[in-house]
Amino acid sequence: MRAVCLVSGGMDSLVSAATAVAAGRECAFVHVTYGQLTAARERRAFDAMCDFYRPYRRLVADVGYLAAIGGSALTDKSIAVPLSSESSVGAIHESPRAAASPSGVPVTYVPFRNAHLIAVATSLAEVEGAGEIYIGATQVDYSGYPDCRREFFDAMERAIRLGTKPDTRIRIVTPVINMGKGEIVREGLRLKAPFELSWSCYTNSDLACGRCESCTLRLKGFAEAGMKDPIPYA
Repeated sequence: MRAVCLVSGGMDSLVSAATAVAAGRECAFVHVTYGQLTAARERRAFDAMCDFYRPYRRLVADVGYLAAIGGSALTDKSIAVPLSSESSVGAIHESPRAAASPSGVPVTYVPFRNAHLIAVATSLAEVEGAGEIYIGATQVDYSGYPDCRREFFDAMERAIRLGTKPDTRIRIVTPVINMGKGEIVREGLRLKAPFELSWSCYTNSDLACGRCESCTLRLKGFAEAGMKDPIPYA
């Protein structure tokens, strides 16, 4: 079976893609850039993962209009990315959080981003005859994004059924959706996923800051798994 893997360059999407490869899927890797602060570094991570896994097709899609729309600290330089008061390297700290609204959704949420990603992957999957889309969303140790919940992906599956050709059958696979970060790291190690190629930092492209929420969650996972994170930190 063919599968389309959404690969951001981070550890969750890496383990998700590694799961597809281990399941024997013939994979196409898709990377979506949306004007995020570390877009160039994430693209380098994606390219390195493609060189490692050698998917039969790689696609980079640009939905930079999300940055033009704004509303997220990941795309708008006027909105600060929340940082913890100290580095989380070598320790487990609570992640910094900042609500963008009374709902508690943090400022790093990119409005409806995963719908755009799924739309790109669905178009490719329908053309390529792929029956699955893999995405590294998690709803355990995560930032509180509403489009990372399994019920959201269930709804997107229904939309895909309604909006594609009658003979198209595509399901959205979320291998790490119910895993904590420590479990994700352990699963990645079991699958021999190249964590050293991945990048999670929201702010830096040379040395990971160790202070943004993505870094602290990542470091929490490696600490829980009893492993040292192989990427460099400031």
